[in-house]
Amino acid sequence: MTEAARPRHGAPQASMPHEELTRLATLYYVDGQTQEALSERFGISRATVGRLLRRAQELGIVEIRVQHHPSHTVDLEQELIARFGIKRALLSVDHQDPDKQRAILGGLVATYLERNLSEGAIVAVGMGRNVSAVSEHVMSATHRPATFICAIGGSYRGGEAMNPDHICRRLAARFGGDSETLYAPALVGDPRLREHLLANDTVRQTLDKARRADVALVGIGDMNEDSNMVRMGWFSAQEIATAKRAGIVGDIMGYDFIDLHGRPAALPIQGRVIGLSTDDLRRIPNVIAVASESSKVTGMLGALRTGTIDTLATTASNAMAVLNLMQAMTAGGAPGQ
Repeated sequence: MTEAARPRHGAPQASMPHEELTRLATLYYVDGQTQEALSERFGISRATVGRLLRRAQELGIVEIRVQHHPSHTVDLEQELIARFGIKRALLSVDHQDPDKQRAILGGLVATYLERNLSEGAIVAVGMGRNVSAVSEHVMSATHRPATFICAIGGSYRGGEAMNPDHICRRLAARFGGDSETLYAPALVGDPRLREHLLANDTVRQTLDKARRADVALVGIGDMNEDSNMVRMGWFSAQEIATAKRAGIVGDIMGYDFIDLHGRPAALPIQGRVIGLSTDDLRRIPNVIAVASESSKVTGMLGALRTGTIDTLATTASNAMAVLNLMQAMTAGGAPGQ
């Protein structure tokens, strides 16, 4: 920025070209220059520097990710691995704000993918706010020619978080890979229509490729009468209440309903979605299940007991609650032990 272009020191600076904003953010976050030094360098007040740095975060130029020290959760992670036979656990620090909690956990899973996703990998992608949060926090500086493919059909309701196609496209853009859409609705009312759609050449080819995935990124749901599934009109509040009375505690990937022992629901709400099944997921080498909400503890326990999950991503407090619940069930001699 030339001297002529510089605003008077202390004058309001509502905006700045993205190139200059990126330069300012780099000097602060990467080079370690102080806000006072940047104030002198750019000829603006320190308060304006602070506002511009916040603006850089809002525009996605800067993304801040909190990395907790492994010693904080290592014992919990090892206990989850030993108790449920999973390969790994990714446990985030706790935050009282649910949106920030989702972002922290999404960043942790994104970091894991950045470090471990191999070139040419196929990633089957589910839906939901937790899965979407992962795609929003990928900051990979390395091109990864991976393919992100929808593991479930789409829905126009619920926004981008409930549409795996949007999530796949964002992941592909962040990693520099490709995305593939499953050209089918997520949910149908008639099981016979579902069978016809699954037999369709286009749908079958996409799902066959998703079944060959190296990684699956899925969410775990709870049985809440005010859940996204109810708000989107997939299931009625009465159907969810009936399922809860029958012992159903949650779902994997938005629709595969299970009880506390990981057994599938024998109810009409099952078998209406176009996507990968629990059996399909079991054949994928690394199924990453993400759940940040405390309301999903029983759903997480049921999901862990299906034998589907390889990597559980949740919070430290949720992990402790799952282990305590499992211990209480074992001590109480609950059926299915």
